[in-house]
Amino acid sequence: MPCPALPEGFDFTDPDVLHHRVPLPEFAELRRVEPVCWVPQPAGLAGFQDEGYWAVTRHADVKYVSTHPELFSSYLNTAIIRFNEHIGRDAIDAQRLILLNMDPPEHTRVRQIVQRGFTPRAIRALEERLRARAQAIAAHARAHTGPFDFVTQVACELPLQAIAELMGVPQEDRDKIFDWSNKMIAYDDPEYAITEEVGAESATEIIAYAMNMAADRKQCPAHDIVTQLVAAEDQGNLNSDEFGFFVLMLAVAGNETTRNAITHGMHAFLTHPGQWELYKRERPSTTAEEIVRWATPVAAFQRTATQDTELGGKLIRKGDRLGLFYASANHDPEVFDEPDDFDITRDPNPHLGFGGGGPHYCLGKSLAVLEIDLIFNAVADAMPGLRLVEEPRRLRSAWINGVKELRVSTGDFTSGEPRT
Repeated sequence: MPCPALPEGFDFTDPDVLHHRVPLPEFAELRRVEPVCWVPQPAGLAGFQDEGYWAVTRHADVKYVSTHPELFSSYLNTAIIRFNEHIGRDAIDAQRLILLNMDPPEHTRVRQIVQRGFTPRAIRALEERLRARAQAIAAHARAHTGPFDFVTQVACELPLQAIAELMGVPQEDRDKIFDWSNKMIAYDDPEYAITEEVGAESATEIIAYAMNMAADRKQCPAHDIVTQLVAAEDQGNLNSDEFGFFVLMLAVAGNETTRNAITHGMHAFLTHPGQWELYKRERPSTTAEEIVRWATPVAAFQRTATQDTELGGKLIRKGDRLGLFYASANHDPEVFDEPDDFDITRDPNPHLGFGGGGPHYCLGKSLAVLEIDLIFNAVADAMPGLRLVEEPRRLRSAWINGVKELRVSTGDFTSGEPRT
């Protein structure tokens, strides 16, 4: 039965929706009248041979589903809520090898290994190098005498360089990772003319690159994270395939999401000048968390019910898919005062931008927060007068709240002439 609170045919996973906006008014209406709502889809439209999914929109319900993997599986249909309609079931099932799409106990085993690279000590060891990189990125952008794209010149650079630092990827190879990861998630955007096949080929390229790294470290161990993760498989480390799929996930989770958080954060500052002035003056430590709440780069993931259960007063049948809409949860007025305000002093800030808790809570949260803090400190120092030139051009995607381009200028103009 379609949800009466939504216009007929409305689907939160329709790529055209996020291409234009985050559907906050529709989320608000569902939270008010039907927080767990059935959204019908033609069989095969999202790559699944079923009739739709349950939209889960309240903060409490998203957390409940996230923290009960025994009831709600990431493995059965993966965590991706919508694939291209032409994808085969074999291609969907192949993605179960990615950590994001595992359930305990296999997820627990693999996560315990890979989290070695994200310990507080490992992140602290990166901080000064990443600070210098953030300052260099901002200084390079500052040299532009006219408008420039904040996405390519600033937002994408630090996440890529951080991954390279963490995993030992040569910096000269970061553009390859950027290109491959873009192609993996851009198949819904006609501007890129990326087919599902090209996306699959890009995923294969990343996996092959990572497997070669793993093989190299096994032959010639180094003092880096890769060696720690792959050396001596019989001592509980990753095999080459597992490492390849881990880097595949990292290329999206550690690159696309942080890049979009930074871009949305800059746009929020430039459209809320009072917050930008506050940030430049006080640099509150709560800033990064509010940027992630506001941006919510992953609009939704999904789970599949492992048995009949109840959620939000609705009977969820075994095999039903549920969409966890983090953007809705992050604007839930039962949890956040004035949720539609961008407030960098918000504290506490129990947003779900890093997931709803449970086994899939974001492994790289500390690194992402560090990157956001470092890049905005650097931008505020180097380009305090940054100005918005054009509204952002958004990515057409079923589940990524992405920005392709954000035109800005340093704002240093005299008599209408750009700074020289």
